[in-house]
Amino acid sequence: MTKGVIFLGPPGSGKGTQAEILAELLNIPHISTGEILRSAIANSTPLGQKAKSYMDQGELVPNELILNLVRERLHCDDTHQGWILDGFPRSVSQAAFLEHILNEINYTSPCVIDLEVPDEILITRLLSRGRQDDTEETIRRRLEVYQAQTAPVTDYYRQKGTLHIVDGNRLPEEVTQTLKDIVQN
Repeated sequence: MTKGVIFLGPPGSGKGTQAEILAELLNIPHISTGEILRSAIANSTPLGQKAKSYMDQGELVPNELILNLVRERLHCDDTHQGWILDGFPRSVSQAAFLEHILNEINYTSPCVIDLEVPDEILITRLLSRGRQDDTEETIRRRLEVYQAQTAPVTDYYRQKGTLHIVDGNRLPEEVTQTLKDIVQN
């Protein structure tokens, strides 16, 4: 059975870690937009070359180009048994575009998982990573931006009936078990 999983969740919620574990368990690719970009650039695909030209000039890669990179990635052979998208879509327009892509490849509703963790726990987790750009102020701002951008995406999938909210403030093994139960049903 083809399994498509979308991971939503704020920075520090553990979505990257859990996505990797689940991808390995299900033997499907874990796909992040950062990975898609790096791979397209490394392989010098036409879209990768376009993205590189923006990045070389210090500009953000346009949304349309990111969407086309996602489309290209979901058409790859290794996605036929399923895939996990990590942190994408980040807006309702991206979610609608993703739905269009999935219709192109005759794919029905993906399983959408939102890892929820209280802000204070996220701040503690992110500060403990020790990154220089992770100050409490910048982390709080990133969480505000995430909530503002992603709340409508969560609502979008809730209305479609494909959203699963998971408490990410537990032992990683407990979160993994909950996720396995969701995707294997």
